[in-house]
Amino acid sequence: MNDHQISLANPKAAFEEHREEIQAAIDRFLHSGSYILGQEVKAFETAFASFIGLKHCVTVNSGTDALIIALKALDIGVGDEVITVSHTAVATVAAIEICGATPVLVDVDPKSYCLNPELLETVVSEKTKAILPVHLYGHPADMPSIMKFAKEHGLFVIEDCAQAHGTSLNGQVVGSFGDIACFSFYPTKNLGAMGDGGAVLTNQSALAEKVLLLRQYGWRKRYISEIQGFNTRLDEIQAAILNVKLPFLLDDNIRRRKIADVYSQALQGTGYLLPTTVTNAIHTWHLYVIQTDNREDLSAFLHQNGVGCGVHYPQAVHQQPAYRNRLKGSDHLPVTEKLVPRILSLPMYPQLPLDDVKRVCDLLLTQERVHWSSR
Repeated sequence: MNDHQISLANPKAAFEEHREEIQAAIDRFLHSGSYILGQEVKAFETAFASFIGLKHCVTVNSGTDALIIALKALDIGVGDEVITVSHTAVATVAAIEICGATPVLVDVDPKSYCLNPELLETVVSEKTKAILPVHLYGHPADMPSIMKFAKEHGLFVIEDCAQAHGTSLNGQVVGSFGDIACFSFYPTKNLGAMGDGGAVLTNQSALAEKVLLLRQYGWRKRYISEIQGFNTRLDEIQAAILNVKLPFLLDDNIRRRKIADVYSQALQGTGYLLPTTVTNAIHTWHLYVIQTDNREDLSAFLHQNGVGCGVHYPQAVHQQPAYRNRLKGSDHLPVTEKLVPRILSLPMYPQLPLDDVKRVCDLLLTQERVHWSSR
């Protein structure tokens, strides 16, 4: 086993890179005397809304809460159906069910791994109220096609942007296509806090006002609940950290693209199926995910040589014990079910040294030679 360890992700490296600024921000927060929904949260909400190109940003406790609040703000609940994918984090589907609505699954595109809009017609019904596309791994879903379908059928669109901070398609940043967008600031995200965090964004003022009420007990006036709400606030300290990191997001995404380019150039022409980017898209490479028919052996080999790798995700949502045999649409997801046993996420974070990336590539090439020579 190699003594030099290469992590799959490394949020500590981002802290080390901006240590002085982050510690100064935390010190500023501690001395502010305002610890809940104070100036740090307000500043971040303004800055992040501007970054996405929308009027309103309401921060919450997590990306999952962002999805729940967005669904609730659109009055989606019992008797409603929401079309989404199974090849995603379980939070996407869980949020729909928490709101009392019914998830309806549709397959993903084999190249982008995102919702295939050509299949929407096969699952839409009179009960359908919204489409919830996921911009997976940092690649944009086909939003123009999804928005066209939604408009034709009178449906809301909720964008799950948890892995796509800064991703764009045709020059438009994801999160700005639909009625409402949801982001996560989990530490390993492209824009990550040092704990949980999330945000709901929209251009619709009435919708933003409802999200604000839902975030904190339905309060417009303190202690007076106008509607049933939640307690899902972004901590001031996390907002302070995000205020430090947001200005570096675009540069960090460029660094991710450079790492992705090294992987793609070194592994081109091998037996590994490499990720691709559609025309006019800016992929932000939250994850670099290859496909291989030898995943278990390859994963074990990488770990033995000090390289962290992962599977996002080892089971599609409809295959997991809590959801098996009960989700609508789960009987016809051939692309998803072919992907799941083959995908492997390679190390990816902005501070990852290119020498480490090249070492990972060398190991992958070595293992491929071993694999093919034994066949």
